[in-house]
Amino acid sequence: MAKAWTLASRPNGMPTHENFVLIETDATSLNDGEVRIANSWLTVDPYMRGRMNDVKSYTPPFALGEPMQGGAIGEVVESKSDKFKVGDKVQHFAGWRDEAVLPADQIQALPQIDVDPQAFLGQLGMPGMTAYFGLLDIAAAKEGDTVFVSAAAGAVGSTVVQIAKAKGCHVIGSAGGAEKCAWVQSLGADAAIDYKGDTPIVKALGQAARNGIDVYFDNVGGDHLDAALAHANDRARFAICGMIDIYNSGAPTELRYIAKVIGARIRMQGFIVSDFADKAGDFYRDMVGWLKDGKLTREETVIEGLEKTPDAFLGLFSGDNRGKMLVKI
Repeated sequence: MAKAWTLASRPNGMPTHENFVLIETDATSLNDGEVRIANSWLTVDPYMRGRMNDVKSYTPPFALGEPMQGGAIGEVVESKSDKFKVGDKVQHFAGWRDEAVLPADQIQALPQIDVDPQAFLGQLGMPGMTAYFGLLDIAAAKEGDTVFVSAAAGAVGSTVVQIAKAKGCHVIGSAGGAEKCAWVQSLGADAAIDYKGDTPIVKALGQAARNGIDVYFDNVGGDHLDAALAHANDRARFAICGMIDIYNSGAPTELRYIAKVIGARIRMQGFIVSDFADKAGDFYRDMVGWLKDGKLTREETVIEGLEKTPDAFLGLFSGDNRGKMLVKI
């Protein structure tokens, strides 16, 4: 019997295990044009926290009692579609479960790139595209820029660090703890700030960026965003990707330096990776080139077993991951 995780109740603040229930799903025969997939890899991502609230957003909320969704990699085990045959490796958006039945137009064959399949849930998937387009299109980072990246040990942030270095930027990353900071520097960052340390972020960034910053890639919000504002150079560009600082509390930190947006003419823009779907070819071209040149390193934190999916998700908010957090079924 196939199984899937569902949202049993909407969390108030930080989710707990009581908000999730593993259910059995009814066996279904395939209709014409449908494909059955045995999932092998699932992704959990911070944005999923927003889908647990019953509010209007760019993606609809999870429905209580129904299987949740997320990125997944699997193998076709049954097909009534001319587009896919048994044995094909595919990616799709029916994660949080061990089996998916989907119309063929909701499934994509894995790109013909010589990497592990799960890479398409991380550095060569949505997080990697978020890093690439956020840094290069939204923030327009260029050679010689000083780039500050928050959550630089995460799936998106660690890729931003490496792309920025490949583009000839000076990179400062923030991460939690000495071990993660050392890893961020091993990826090429010129400096790493330990946000769990005793020095306030705004002071630590001033010490690391004596000449200010030209680009800020925001995954956190809160005191990181405020520090970036404080040290932004004239016409700095901020790519606002995420604000994990408020995903559970809902209460943003006061921005003491927000008025600097005016005098420094800072450009601050939020974005969603799907905005760039028609430019995926550019992403794969450049990423494959950097892979071949040895300029990209991929790291994953792997949790084994469908039953551990909520553990993996909750671990995102306590900093349990280095690189991409994945569930292996």
